[in-house]
Formats: sequence, C-alpha cells, structure tokens
Amino acid sequence: MKTPLPPPPFCYLPDPVLVPQPGVAWADTMVLNPSLIEEPGTPGLHMLFRATGPWPSARLPGRPLPYPIFLGYARSSDLWENWRADFSRPCLSPRLAMEAEEIRIANRQGDFVVDYANGCLEDPRLFRLEGRSYVTLACRMFPAGPYWEKDSPLQCAPDWAVRGRHSLGRAAGENLTVSVLFEVSLDALSPGRYDAAFRYVTHLTDPERGDNRDVVLFPEKMRITGRDRYVGLHRPKESDGYGDAGLPPAIFAAVSDRLEEFPAPSTRHRLLAAPIFEWEGDRIGASWTPIRLGEDEWLLPYHGKQDAKVGYTQSFMILKTDGDGWPRVAHRCPVRLMVARQKWELEGRFPTPCLFTCGGVVRGGELIMTYGAADTVCGLARVDFEPLVRFVRQFDEDGKT
Repeated sequence: MKTPLPPPPFCYLPDPVLVPQPGVAWADTMVLNPSLIEEPGTPGLHMLFRATGPWPSARLPGRPLPYPIFLGYARSSDLWENWRADFSRPCLSPRLAMEAEEIRIANRQGDFVVDYANGCLEDPRLFRLEGRSYVTLACRMFPAGPYWEKDSPLQCAPDWAVRGRHSLGRAAGENLTVSVLFEVSLDALSPGRYDAAFRYVTHLTDPERGDNRDVVLFPEKMRITGRDRYVGLHRPKESDGYGDAGLPPAIFAAVSDRLEEFPAPSTRHRLLAAPIFEWEGDRIGASWTPIRLGEDEWLLPYHGKQDAKVGYTQSFMILKTDGDGWPRVAHRCPVRLMVARQKWELEGRFPTPCLFTCGGVVRGGELIMTYGAADTVCGLARVDFEPLVRFVRQFDEDGKT
C-alpha cells in the first residue's frame, strides 16, 4: 500500500492585500471576496472585489441605513504581492431604483430586461469563454441593511415590494439572490473607462425557484448528449425545485444551448455534489471557474461551511465527464485545505470564521488565489499546482483513499 501523500503547503501573505477605506463611502465598511483574471499576453492580473459602506441617500423612511454592495477594481503587474486599487469610484454600481417600473436594464442585445442587479453586486467570479471575458455576480434587487447585525433581506426594500404589490416575483417580494452574468471589457477596465467595461448579459438562475448563488461557468462548451453546450454550476438554497428534495445546499450542474436560456424551465439540472464531510455540514458551493487538467478532467475549487463556529473553509475536487458528457466527481479531497488562521482572517464583523475564495490563476507552476477573510478584507495565497492535483487525485469520489 502506498503511503498517502501529505497536503501541499499553502503560502499566505502575512497581511491583507485590500482593506476597507475610511471616508470612501462605497468601501468604508467591507472590502472582500476578490476575483482574478489574467490579462492576455502580459504578466498583469485584473481583480474585481466586493465592497460596501453606508449609503444614506438610498434610505427609505422608517427603514435602516442601507448598505448597497458595489464592485471595485484593482490591478497587479507582479503576479500577486502588489496591487493598485482604484478607490476613487466603483467600477460597477447598483442602480438603486426604487420604483417597480424603473427596475430595468439594457442587455447586450439592446433589449430592456428586469434588472436583478439593482441593489447588490456580490461575490464576483471572473472567467473567459469563447474569447470574451465575463463575470458572474450574486445579486439582489434591493440594497442590504446592516446584515452582520440582522439578516433580513427586506429591511431596506420599498413598501410595494414588501406588500407584494408588483409583478416582479420572488426576486422583489423576498429580495432573494439571483445570479447574473455580465460581459467585461478588460481594455476598458484597465484605464478606468468603467462605463464601457460592463454589459448585462442575462440572469442565470430562476428566482421563482428560490435563492441561488455560487454560480460559475465552465470556460468552454462541453459535448453533452451529442451537442456542444454551455455548462454551469450553481448552489440553490433549497434543492426541492431541482429534483433532490431535503438536501442541504449542494452543487448542481446545468446545461444550456444558450447563455440566456439557463434560467428557463426547460434547462436540465443534475446534482453534482452534496455535503458528505462534517466540515461541509451546512452547505457546499463552487468557489470559481474549474481549471482544465486534461481532455476530460477539471479541478474544481469549492467551499464548505460546517456551522457558525467552524465557518467557511476551502478544498478541491476533480471532475470528469461521464458517458453522456455531464461532469461528475471523480476525486474529492476529504480535508479542509484552506482555513482562516491569521488574526486578520478571523476578526471581522461576523463571529463566524470565513476564508472564501472567488478567483485563481495558474502562473509558473503555482496556483495563485484571492480570498475574502473574516467577511471584511482581501487576502492572497499560492500553492504549487501539480502537488495539489496529485494530493486530490489520491482520493476517490467519496474522499476515500
């Protein structure tokens, strides 16, 4: 019997790379959950991060102070240690319309559609697909209140939404999370031409089936049942609407012929992975876009939450395509490979420990990852890529050697 390989060492920066900015209204309170994408043909890296601060101009009478969630932009030219963040303004802001008929946005075809990103833009995941750059976002129709004190999605919503006087469905009536896809122009993003940097493509999840986040897309089409199709992963809060009732929040795969058809009732969904380890007990979700390993293999970074005491940690699994082309779990790491340990990773506005990755790139044999720490700041880590893959590969689909 072979001796099991030890987990590869992860190298963490000793200090956060980005922190909240006192006096910068949109980034005053939290700066977290950054995502990465390479600048083709250069050593540069682009970063989008989530940020929030108090926004009194959007406060409704009798409601708490709102905290809309914005996207900020940063760039590094040395791979990972030094970042130049633009805190002069957000690169993408929610529109914060408060009348039902105004919650509309032009998509990239020029059609006006429901703006599910009207109130919050959370947890960016950057990736490339068919020569274009994209970002998936977990969005809400209305801004959050001080959610670290009271988790009540409707506390800053207008009365007409709370009372159900609208035709916008559960997205407005419950202010639940809908995952949205934007196309991103890196050429416009880098010089700060933010108005030209983002185009709304479509929402990717159906709000009538409930809250749904942690959506990532594979970076290329896959051959499924004889056709090349887009493949996405998502984590519904309730699995009942996807054929697996009673599960804790789990990772589902979805396939579609068009990006705009992902939320359609006709889209097929299949359970990819449900929680099986203690540290996954509350939920699991994909962390960012899978990395191709071979012709039919992908490394998927994913996160698990055990409970309020243990919190969020990160690990990896390897996916393979099965006989009809759908991805399935072939190797699954049974241990937590990334855990909050440093003081600044543990001390935030929430008592629950949280290390939450939203992006990674492979450069020079290393996997470089950005992560949110303590739901408050941004950190960065790296690990040798091939030893990581070998370590995960020694386990089967159930995490057994």
